Amino acid sequence: MTAVLRPPYARSIDQVLAEARTRLVRLTPTQAVGRTAAGAVLVDIRPAAQRATEGEVPGALIVERNVLEWRFDPASDARLPLAGYDVEVIVLCSEGYTSSLAADALRSLGVLRATDVIGGFRAWSAAGLPTTGGAAEGDAA
Repeated sequence: MTAVLRPPYARSIDQVLAEARTRLVRLTPTQAVGRTAAGAVLVDIRPAAQRATEGEVPGALIVERNVLEWRFDPASDARLPLAGYDVEVIVLCSEGYTSSLAADALRSLGVLRATDVIGGFRAWSAAGLPTTGGAAEGDAA
């Protein structure tokens, strides 16, 4: 395999992710439950196929990643009715990587209370928090 020479201005995705996380106060799954009980919006950005395989969090708002910024930008014509600069948005992905980038993108739009769940849906499920569906649901005891 040939090494790719990175231009001096380019950053790796690991650098981009680390920088994004410096701007977030990330939450454990249990902390996210408490925040949603206090009015925060839990937003699941995973694609439908991933939700079908892994399961879903009851009550989470489904907004797939490819439209997230348009739905939560308070100045967008495609915004959701709940979009606002002061809304607390907690982003959930499968493992907590994409959600960090997505939450940081929302912060760039002025939604400064955006953050994400450490470990994503997998950590949520592992913590024994409520989930529904998923390919393995029938295997649960």
